[in-house]
Amino acid sequence: MTQQQFILKGKTGDWELVVGLEVHAQVISNSKLFSRASTDFGGAPNSHVALFDAALPGQLPVINRECVRQAVRTGLALGAKINPVSVFARKNYFYADLPQGYQISQFDKPVVGEGAITIDLENGTQKTIGIERLHLEQDAGKSIHDLSPTESYIDLNRSGVALMEIVSKPDMTSPEEAGLYVTKLRALLRHIGTCDGNMQEGSLRADVNVSVRKVGDKNLGIRAELKNINSIKFVRDAIVVEAKRQIALLERGEKMVQETRLYDADKNETRPMRDKEDAADYRYFPDPDLLPLVLSDEFIAECEDSIPILPDEQKKQWEADYGLSGYDASQLLAERDIADYFETAVAALKEKSAAKILANWILGDLFANLNKHNLTIGDSPIIASNLAGLVNELQAGSISGKMAKDVFADMWGHDGGGKTAADIIKEKGLAQVSDKGAIEKLAADVMAQNPTQVADYKSGNEKVFGFLVGQLMKLSKGSANPSLANQVLKDLLNK
Repeated sequence: MTQQQFILKGKTGDWELVVGLEVHAQVISNSKLFSRASTDFGGAPNSHVALFDAALPGQLPVINRECVRQAVRTGLALGAKINPVSVFARKNYFYADLPQGYQISQFDKPVVGEGAITIDLENGTQKTIGIERLHLEQDAGKSIHDLSPTESYIDLNRSGVALMEIVSKPDMTSPEEAGLYVTKLRALLRHIGTCDGNMQEGSLRADVNVSVRKVGDKNLGIRAELKNINSIKFVRDAIVVEAKRQIALLERGEKMVQETRLYDADKNETRPMRDKEDAADYRYFPDPDLLPLVLSDEFIAECEDSIPILPDEQKKQWEADYGLSGYDASQLLAERDIADYFETAVAALKEKSAAKILANWILGDLFANLNKHNLTIGDSPIIASNLAGLVNELQAGSISGKMAKDVFADMWGHDGGGKTAADIIKEKGLAQVSDKGAIEKLAADVMAQNPTQVADYKSGNEKVFGFLVGQLMKLSKGSANPSLANQVLKDLLNK
């Protein structure tokens, strides 16, 4: 199966997207990149600030070994090249919440070089997205504009927190691919413990570079950068609305300029922020207060030894052991908590061959209810072993598929509470009748009550068979095993 091309229709013809992402991931560490100040989220404004973070005179940066370790571990998990020598540089620009007047970052010598992420598309195909680099840098502080009509306030709690900027190549050509890329990257970072991936708190956010070109054109086009998008849904939405803006502009004969824009999720529109800078505008130069960062082979090996089994390896195992599709396995591995839930549930299955059915319940009914009630899987009222119990009952023929839906609803709702599927089936008398003798009696009663349809069937009108099965199920109040009911009725009719 080939990947379906994402096309945007314009007045002058068809257009396609070119998308690249710069993901800023906050490093999990107790202290900041160059100071001992806490990285805890929240707290009173300016309560997690060291003298260096406030850029007071005479303060020098001291590199945080754990932040370097986390960056290297991330690079290794991405299959990327680890550069044994990297250099920190000063990236010069002015913001009120950037006390030094420059950001300590990395430019031409980053700690991590090229790598890749492979995403599983919904149509069953895969696509590899190139990673250009990963570098370490300081986060800026936060400007607060809604506390006063005439003044802005500065909170430096976030200033100096270590960020990994993970820069993709412009390999994505649809909103779906961009969303799957961020989902996969976020899952990987959470899995190895280098970033908590909390987009609501700003621990992970994306700058999205978008350009458009006519189908078949090989040029990348002039891009706009959409800054600080903190939701995977917003990443997808922003790409579409920005692409449509660019197409409309170009089809009017106007010139596209390289610029930085903000995405307004409430209005679903982008608006200009500033002209997009090039590297020369930042006047990068090596930070004179920091020596080159030199990594020993032993340090890199230690980082590699600390990495657990990666999601891609886990996915291959699940595909082989449980018959899952690549896409379904990727969905279950999108969050560590979801993967743990699935594995806990699989362990409670009586037949491991039912793992695919279990996966369908998680990705279908369970996810639908979690989304409806705005819950995470950790908040699910149905624990993993109880969902496995429902699948066990279904596999054993104790209940039909329709009954299983009703039992699931009771397990989720107030009536079910923490009860198991077996408890609910027993209390509500939902047990499926699989006794052949009992079903033969029901079938005989149905045939006696519907002689015209029986005669039609025996005359060759097989369409009435469905009617007779329905009457049998109705007579049993839905408790007859559907498969057995079909077989018994057919045997009696064909005598």
